[in-house]
Amino acid sequence: MPVPPSLKPATRSASPLTWWRNRWRSLPPTQQDRLAAIGPLLSVFLFLAAIFSAITYFTLEEIDREQEAVTRDVEYAQQRLRLRLLERQEQLMRIARDISNREIEETEFGFQIETLVSQYPELLAVTWVNALREVVTGYASPSAPAHMARASGQALSPESTDGTFELARDLRQTLYSRPLGLPGEERTILLLVPLNEQGRFSGVLMAEYSVDALMRFGVPNEVLARYAVTLLDDQHNVLAGTAHAVTLTGLRRLPWAAKPQSHEMPVSPVGNSLVIRAEGYRTSRDTIGETFFWVVGAMSALTVWMLLANMRHTRRRLQAQRALVAETNFRRAMENSMLTGMRALDLQGRIAYVNPAFCRMTGWTEDDLLGRSPPFPYWPDAEHDTLMARLEDELHGRSLPGGFEVPVKRKNGSIFYARMYVSPLVDAHGRQTGWMTSMTDITEPKRIREELTASYDRFTTVLDSLDEAISVAPLGSAELLFANKMYQTWLGSGGRGHRMLLDQSSTLPAVPSTEGADLVDGLAGLPTDTLLDASAENVQVYIGELNKWLEVRTRYLTWVDGRLAQMVIATDITARRLAEEQAALQAERAETASRLITMGEMASSVAHELNQPLTAISNYSSGMISRLQKKQISEEELLGALEKTAKQAQRAGQIIQRIRAFVKRSEPNPTLSDVAQMVSNATELAEIDLRRHTVRLNTYVAARLPRLMVDPILIEQVLINLIKNGGESIAQAQRAPAQRHVELTVAPRKIDDTDAVEFVVRDSGQGVPMEQLERIYEAFYSTKSEGMGIGLKLCRSIVESHHGRLQARNLYNGSEITGCEFSFWIPVASTVNA
Repeated sequence: MPVPPSLKPATRSASPLTWWRNRWRSLPPTQQDRLAAIGPLLSVFLFLAAIFSAITYFTLEEIDREQEAVTRDVEYAQQRLRLRLLERQEQLMRIARDISNREIEETEFGFQIETLVSQYPELLAVTWVNALREVVTGYASPSAPAHMARASGQALSPESTDGTFELARDLRQTLYSRPLGLPGEERTILLLVPLNEQGRFSGVLMAEYSVDALMRFGVPNEVLARYAVTLLDDQHNVLAGTAHAVTLTGLRRLPWAAKPQSHEMPVSPVGNSLVIRAEGYRTSRDTIGETFFWVVGAMSALTVWMLLANMRHTRRRLQAQRALVAETNFRRAMENSMLTGMRALDLQGRIAYVNPAFCRMTGWTEDDLLGRSPPFPYWPDAEHDTLMARLEDELHGRSLPGGFEVPVKRKNGSIFYARMYVSPLVDAHGRQTGWMTSMTDITEPKRIREELTASYDRFTTVLDSLDEAISVAPLGSAELLFANKMYQTWLGSGGRGHRMLLDQSSTLPAVPSTEGADLVDGLAGLPTDTLLDASAENVQVYIGELNKWLEVRTRYLTWVDGRLAQMVIATDITARRLAEEQAALQAERAETASRLITMGEMASSVAHELNQPLTAISNYSSGMISRLQKKQISEEELLGALEKTAKQAQRAGQIIQRIRAFVKRSEPNPTLSDVAQMVSNATELAEIDLRRHTVRLNTYVAARLPRLMVDPILIEQVLINLIKNGGESIAQAQRAPAQRHVELTVAPRKIDDTDAVEFVVRDSGQGVPMEQLERIYEAFYSTKSEGMGIGLKLCRSIVESHHGRLQARNLYNGSEITGCEFSFWIPVASTVNA
């Protein structure tokens, strides 16, 4: 039957395989025979080229691996040489430092150098040379040349150091010289370490290395065994080792004949004047590769001959298959293009045909299904009876026109759901030969419906299990769209509770309204998009009917039917409110107790401080009485004495007033406070206790500091506690009088793009042990035997309540703790909730 023109594939949209097939069919038989012969021949030549390329590729890859191995081993040898040189350099620098510090004499120097030279064979001699190039002392190895055994007082010639002595004197740095010596002699390298005595150049410590010994003892044996290793100068002259002469034996029949690999690099820290080079030993031919290449070539030639012999047979087979391929391709194209599974049953219920789509759905192949009788392999085991009954209805023509839903088992055991439609199968003569069934996979739509139902059930279950009351109602209506179980328990099932929570949580002032008047929402008039993005702040309200404090949050949302609705979430915070009130009360009591404890500890110091002005007042009064009785005082002297007495009385009164203000119990009162005044008030009280411990207080306050929104009494309490702790730490450490000081530094600071004022208290005490540094802020934990462990805890709480941070760290001099630093900062824009 001819194919309709509408079903013929277009040339432009055909696949490359289809285009080539059509092109092949359009050629005359002679050209087909020619191409049938040329194609296999071309394939054989391509195969030979591929073998040649593969051999070349793997050979080059092996060469690269060998080169990488050489490079890696040279770098390893260079690192070993570098470490050996740096170890000797460190030892010599240590000896030079001892000489500069005059901690070693010539005898001890000779003993150390002899030990060093005898221990390391690459060191031929070590000489101590003064600034005038004269030998102070030195030692040479027994194996060293005679000219290296220099006597004391001998002057070094400029040629012996090749200008390195002057360069070390000018740069005051450790330097290596270029390789010295003539060809045929033992080549050496000088290491010059300058000697600095009180900043003045006093000579050098000169070490002479044998280049040959450096290679023999510095290069690992495994590298020497695999490569010809040499040490070269910057002119590539061989200093040590023997260069490897490369000779290839035999003829190079292939381009990948083996070549030895080499690599070189400078030896650090000497520099480019000393280069290490390694070269491989392998020079043999790749005999196996050559043999493999010629065998493959011979086999390829034999294959070409066999292809020419089979050319005629191939041409006849192609002609016979052409008609069959055309018909089969068209039928398969129609079957494979269908997405619906098709199954044909004969009148006895056996499977007569299945298309590829049906096989893809079930996972069973045509061989598994064709000719099978019920029960079919794609029937689930638990559904055999039900599906057998449906098959009986299908065979008797009792199927529903709208189809029916059945479960289908795949070959891997998984189940999917399909909808089947049944129709009679009639042949070309009008006789019914069976039943045709079409099947569509409905697993995904069914899964979506089930997931939507399960999602709604989960949503309802989660919301009903919450401790919050959640309700949703449309704007301007008393209808309640949703209410969870907690809402119904607290406020009932109506919308009155929802409206009551909205009214009590409104931040707008109350507006008188008549009965039945509409309530105006605070966000009324805003665009819908703005309402959906807006979120109200949390509001805490007290519901007398429930005897509960509730935290109410509201949000606008679009309901499922498109209406704009308002959701209210109410959380019971009664227990939290009570806990916060109790915590605030306890914190206030703890702060007051801390101030009382601080003043109690400072009582003796305060009494001593008050005794000075009172004693002065007594002395002034006694003196005036005595002189008045003797009439030996003038009016001006009397006024001067009275003014001094008044100043002492004012001083005593100021001390008492400051103490009363510090210990007075009051509510937190954040105000805009002057930083300098707070520091002055705190240091005035703290210095009383510091004088008792003979500790100086040095205060550094930056100029033009911004004012802080803080409670000044609380910040003064933090400063007094930190300064007092520093004084006690210094007293416990028993520092010398010159080291008994506490420093207070106050300066502006930028923290996370926020302006702040930083307070830093440094002492020279014994610090805080590292294992206790993380626990000093714990309540009732103290590093002092008589401490109560609440001072630093309260200080940290006070600073954090002002949105700041308190930190502590030890001060070190090397590994020794020389004091401790406490620092805290308060942001400039900070506000404190009273």
